[in-house]
Amino acid sequence: MTYVIALPCVDVKDRACVDECPVDCIYEGQRMLYIHPDECIDCGACEPVCPVEAIYYEDDLPDQWSAYYRANVEFFDDIGAPGGAALLGMIDKDHPIVAALPPQNGQDSGS
Repeated sequence: MTYVIALPCVDVKDRACVDECPVDCIYEGQRMLYIHPDECIDCGACEPVCPVEAIYYEDDLPDQWSAYYRANVEFFDDIGAPGGAALLGMIDKDHPIVAALPPQNGQDSGS
């Protein structure tokens, strides 16, 4: 099991979760953050600090955002398991589900 970041993070990327994560498994895409499913240790430290309530335990992910489980997993298909987000910095892509969205939360998708 793992934690998943869903739609409320798109175009927000607050990063409080990144600061709280003890294993550096939260990676930054262009428009949202993603949790690496193989690096996450299920500690739950990220969930309570998310100001937009975008982080859910996999089994608790709301049905309307169920595709975000796949988005968090597939985001890493061509990256693999780098062993920590700090090594990569921002990754110049997003999962197609996210990339196809219009700007969210009053933000320009280029932010």
